[in-house]
Amino acid sequence: MTITTTPHLNFDGNAREALDFYATAFGTQAVTMTYGAMGATDEPGWADRIVWGQVQSASGIRVMAFDVWPGQPWDQGTNASYVYLSGTDPDEVTAAWNGLLDGAEVRQPFGPSAWSPLAGQLRDRFGVIWALDVAAPAEGVTG
Repeated sequence: MTITTTPHLNFDGNAREALDFYATAFGTQAVTMTYGAMGATDEPGWADRIVWGQVQSASGIRVMAFDVWPGQPWDQGTNASYVYLSGTDPDEVTAAWNGLLDGAEVRQPFGPSAWSPLAGQLRDRFGVIWALDVAAPAEGVTG
């Protein structure tokens, strides 16, 4: 496969904090580049903001984020998007859920659901909505 899809989250000044939080939640480290390091701005207030950032875990969770460009409008919106994590290993999905819980609003408690042995939804402390589940076994599916 040569194409992948990665959620890209936009922030207005707290992308580094969010990426560091996600890195801790998923047991990895954030990789970032600032506007200042790239030479993209002469404004001192923007030098340390993130122009490119990524978190990628060993299990395949990947998310990118940045702080919107100076002067660019930003509005997170309401229920604008979800980041959906689905896996086959209940322990990995549970670890991701537990990692995201700090400061989160649980919208659907993590537990058995009609479509999955484990599923849940939360809004993290940055306002991003995460939906997680353990893939149900494919019964009666034929090739």
